[in-house]
Amino acid sequence: MTDFSNDAAPSGNVALLIDADNASSATIDPVLTVLAELGTVNVRRAYGNWSKPGLKRWAELTMKHGIEPYQQFDITKGKNATDMRMTIDAMDLLFRGRVTGFGLMSSDSDFMPLAMRIRQEGLPVYGFGTQRAPEGFRAACSRFIDLDRLEKDRAQQIDTPLAMETTKGAVSDELVKLLIDAYNASKRDERGYASLNDVGQLAGNRSSFDTRNYGYARLSDLIGDVPNFQVERREGGRVFVKRVR
Repeated sequence: MTDFSNDAAPSGNVALLIDADNASSATIDPVLTVLAELGTVNVRRAYGNWSKPGLKRWAELTMKHGIEPYQQFDITKGKNATDMRMTIDAMDLLFRGRVTGFGLMSSDSDFMPLAMRIRQEGLPVYGFGTQRAPEGFRAACSRFIDLDRLEKDRAQQIDTPLAMETTKGAVSDELVKLLIDAYNASKRDERGYASLNDVGQLAGNRSSFDTRNYGYARLSDLIGDVPNFQVERREGGRVFVKRVR
């Protein structure tokens, strides 16, 4: 496991359930980053009819992000059985008592009762959908994140090119984007600094991220070598970072 120096480990056990028939694969990265606010996304499931050509990109991402694909055939034309399967699995996870938060990735109004039921058990549920998501589903979630706006803001904030050379070698665009996403999702003080604890937790929620893959033992050492960020060490050994470009 990556050593984030003074970074706290995620405290929650989060389940992300994806309605692949009704959600864009392009936003999975920022979704995982946002869910790190609740903890580590240990349960990652995507539901859909995988024989459909439209799910090809989702199928590719299941390997990259460690997402379990759940096959659901279209039993009756015009009816989506995915919603029922997702709801059943969510209730199973809820009453096993091991999940402490949920993410529901869909814009379908059918998930409004599910979101309400999860909240009644005292668990947070984050909804991720587009502008067409009905108001009822939005209101039923603890938080609802508009993926259209999230992706638009992310594209505007990320400068190109991002890749650069550090003392340890090349740092890819993908890694810098990951760190920028994590910083943007973190709480910042009046000077624009975010706790490295928060940034590390948010970045670590993406699969396969480990600072050792880039030649660093600690995240503080890695991010200190990336020109996009400024590192500030404060009293008690606490580390804070600020994006400067």
